[in-house]
Amino acid sequence: MDVREILLPGVGLRYEFDNQDGDRIGVIARRTGEFEIVVYAGSDPDEARPVFRLTGDEADTLAQILGAPRIAERFADLTREVPGLNAGQVSVRAGSPFADRPLADTRARTRTGASIVAIVRTEDVIASPSPAEMLRSGDVLVVIGTAEGISGVERIIDGD
Repeated sequence: MDVREILLPGVGLRYEFDNQDGDRIGVIARRTGEFEIVVYAGSDPDEARPVFRLTGDEADTLAQILGAPRIAERFADLTREVPGLNAGQVSVRAGSPFADRPLADTRARTRTGASIVAIVRTEDVIASPSPAEMLRSGDVLVVIGTAEGISGVERIIDGD
């Protein structure tokens, strides 16, 4: 999908793309840290209709909700062709013994056989994270392995 970036002097940036209905969807990232979602109807591409506004924290939450499942879904599509291989998500919750520690400390692959292939952190995706990557509370780990292996990674991260 083609995403266009437009500089809005004094305001911030607008990211936009066309949806399947022919409307243009815009995300205005304001310099203040707030975001506004707007829609330009295909019938009048010059008039934006505001949909809603988000604070920076709200935008981070929405990005996490939308981002993590989509990444896991893509890996799930890839694993359907390999019997016994699954994709899953594991959240690093507040109080996890591995929050603010490097990924290597989990020894997840050695202990479970499952691999952490990405970390979704707010709107960022860290693909193929290095063992030195620090885990943070709120991270969502994308894990590939057997169902048992993914459950094992979840138990490790939860401190069980």
